[in-house]
Amino acid sequence: MKSHPSFSQVAIEGQRNEGESVFPLVYGCQDQAFGLEPFLDWVTENRDALLGSATAHGAVAFRGFATPDVEDFDRFIQALEIENFPYKKSLSNAVRVNRTPRVFSANEAPPEVKIFFHHEMAQTPLFPRYILFFCEIAPLVGGATPLCRSDVLYAELRQRCPEFAHKCEQVGLQYTNVMPGVDDPQSGMGRSWQSTLGVETKEQAVSRLAELGYAHEWVDGDCLRATTPRLPAVMEVRPGQKTFFNQLIAAYCGWKDERNDPSDAIRHGDGSKLDPESVAIAIELAERYAYDHKWQKGDIVLLDNTVAMHARRPFEGTRKVVASLAEMQTHAFDQAGV
Repeated sequence: MKSHPSFSQVAIEGQRNEGESVFPLVYGCQDQAFGLEPFLDWVTENRDALLGSATAHGAVAFRGFATPDVEDFDRFIQALEIENFPYKKSLSNAVRVNRTPRVFSANEAPPEVKIFFHHEMAQTPLFPRYILFFCEIAPLVGGATPLCRSDVLYAELRQRCPEFAHKCEQVGLQYTNVMPGVDDPQSGMGRSWQSTLGVETKEQAVSRLAELGYAHEWVDGDCLRATTPRLPAVMEVRPGQKTFFNQLIAAYCGWKDERNDPSDAIRHGDGSKLDPESVAIAIELAERYAYDHKWQKGDIVLLDNTVAMHARRPFEGTRKVVASLAEMQTHAFDQAGV
């Protein structure tokens, strides 16, 4: 990492020590008069180191820099020189609104809705390697974005629930959700099937689902029930470093609206139900190892989506946190390992 006299690592409230690393790693600007251009030049110059730090630490946060608006955040992303993963090409089930070609609202769900821990799009064959968040307006009360290192969680889960962890590795997971015929912003998973699949007609939807290996069923209200193929529940990020890479907690706890019942949302890849006691321990561990990022205007957080999961606390007042996805990846369950 190339140093800069005005930029340095700083401590932040709630920051955790995980082995030899801090979570998240935080950079602060010591000179408030310092402009945006030198910051962006520093980001580009240290691009590889910053992305490497996101993987090593789980997340890198930036506070106090000259990034007051969404356009500045967009320029920060461009300075990192990472490939855009447009929201419209994702299979995310959240309703979002684009602000720039790279940047969109993090989630349009009402403020009282809690978004549970998850790895972004781990419940689909397509997922982003990196997620970036930016705070445009900080909430009056609540609204933190909790982060949790999934490798730390999984190491303890394997000790406390060895049979459950082994089964997750051996047979993976399958997810089922019912998509509405039109966007439902009152739900944290209310994106329509047309938008999710990038189609206009039911015939196109069926074709797209077949390409992805999904099973499907049309249900009342022009809704579509879709079940994924078997997907991995655990990812080996580096030799010896495994992460609990899935949407188990979010699906089990939070995939609930007028169309969806969490009890039907997720199963093991062999069709068997999850052990509720083991799931409860995974939920407990996620909260135990959570760092809550309490937003300040202009904050940026760079997350390695394969290492750290994220969530959203309910809030009061206006909260505008936007996001960007980068470096589309694919994953599929390795049948040879079964």
